[in-house]
Amino acid sequence: MTSLASPLRRRWQAWWQARQPVADTHATTQRNVYIVPTIAGLAFCGTLGVLLLASINEQLSLGYALTFALTGAGLASMHTTHANLRGLEMDLKAPDGVHAGDEFTLELRMHNRGHARFGIAVSAQLDSGATEPAWVDVPALGHAALKLRLPAGRRGLRELPRLIVTTRFPLGFFRAWSYWRPASRVWVYPRPDDVPAPFPPQAEAGAGEAATARAAPGGTDFSGVRAYRRGDSLKQILWRKSALALEQGLPLWVRDTESPLSRDLWLDWRDTQGRDTEARLSRLTAWVLAAERQGLPYGLRLPAGETPPGLGPAHRQACLERLAEFEA
Repeated sequence: MTSLASPLRRRWQAWWQARQPVADTHATTQRNVYIVPTIAGLAFCGTLGVLLLASINEQLSLGYALTFALTGAGLASMHTTHANLRGLEMDLKAPDGVHAGDEFTLELRMHNRGHARFGIAVSAQLDSGATEPAWVDVPALGHAALKLRLPAGRRGLRELPRLIVTTRFPLGFFRAWSYWRPASRVWVYPRPDDVPAPFPPQAEAGAGEAATARAAPGGTDFSGVRAYRRGDSLKQILWRKSALALEQGLPLWVRDTESPLSRDLWLDWRDTQGRDTEARLSRLTAWVLAAERQGLPYGLRLPAGETPPGLGPAHRQACLERLAEFEA
């Protein structure tokens, strides 16, 4: 029996996945919008049945009229609920990276080429169940934005959960929904230490090597005089010396400055010994964030290789991504 169920389950999953292609855009059509009665709708149908039986039993003409009028209203409600969702076009913005245990925001945009849509809800289907929905109304021939906050689980590059777009407008007798499988993924970085530890002394020397001292131009320390270059500030021009130079047909002279000597900071996996893997990654993550805040050029050394020293959002993201995908 099990051997027969497995192929059937695989065929069912293949058919179901084919109806839900992975994409960052989604359009609700006749093929992917589903509708069922709600509990209120089932109670309404039961009430209609009771009214019909009573009208037949008592031969009540007004009872027939009331029953058929309510039945027509119910059918119109079913059509309106389905049409309220059908025809929407949606897209999403790939979420920014987040640390494990935090929440990330999924930004959705809805585009409507038809009549106004009311009571559109979007929720995410997690292992623990569906999240609380976010609601939005979409104006006729207009657009609407919606933000859905989702929890970040384990570190790594994670797929976004399946989204459920739902409506029960106008009477709540029917529930229409459509599934959306986003193609984007989200980086979940290790969670940093709550209390960052100071940088280890050996990190400054690059694990026994002399730290690289660099002087960056554009600082405040005077380093000499040079000829004017395009882009130099007028405040740097030495006007007295430049006046004589202009008389002799020479270029302007400017004051050259540089920043104080800076040292590249190495954040080494070996400096976190004595802790488990996740705790070591948390310590390195905290050091990366601290070095970025303090403006210290830093490099990252892991068993699988190293990232050269650098600074800035792109360098920080590259280091955090390496920590997120680390495998012991």
